[in-house]
Amino acid sequence: MELELLVKQFQDKNHAAFETLYGMYHKSIHGVVYNIVKDTAIADELMQDVFIKAWHKSETYSSKKGRFFTWILNIARNAAIDKTRSKAFKQSKQNLNTDYFVDIIASHDNLDDSTDAIGIKKFVTQLGEKCKAVIELLYFKGFTQKEASEELQMPIGTIKTRNRNCIQQLRDMVL
Repeated sequence: MELELLVKQFQDKNHAAFETLYGMYHKSIHGVVYNIVKDTAIADELMQDVFIKAWHKSETYSSKKGRFFTWILNIARNAAIDKTRSKAFKQSKQNLNTDYFVDIIASHDNLDDSTDAIGIKKFVTQLGEKCKAVIELLYFKGFTQKEASEELQMPIGTIKTRNRNCIQQLRDMVL
């Protein structure tokens, strides 16, 4: 089924379209959310919340502004970041075991395979090293621009400009 028609049916509250889009994107969304929250149960819950929110707010999606996957991915990323900033989440992570930190260090150098269900990794790997670093931190690791600025030791304005330029490079590659 053509994606535009499927999205239109989704916006018209067609349950079959919802199930099809869920089937297409749930693994990618889960992977991105998991990379941010580092907890499978929370990632499962947030992924379902993201699809429900997308269902209820589907009229806000416009193909003129971007792809459907990008729209729902931004909803997921924002939900995951909001979750990590919540008081309950912070309290639950106060006494972390060392496995949590080892995973952060180990996954810092590469993109998690579970985020690559749509094949974006092949495009990201074609970017320059500076772009890869910014994209990985902002979109795959869930860093805020301020946190990425601190991690990469760059001014926040540079992070914002580089992010915009790198996303444009990805768009040019895909289109």
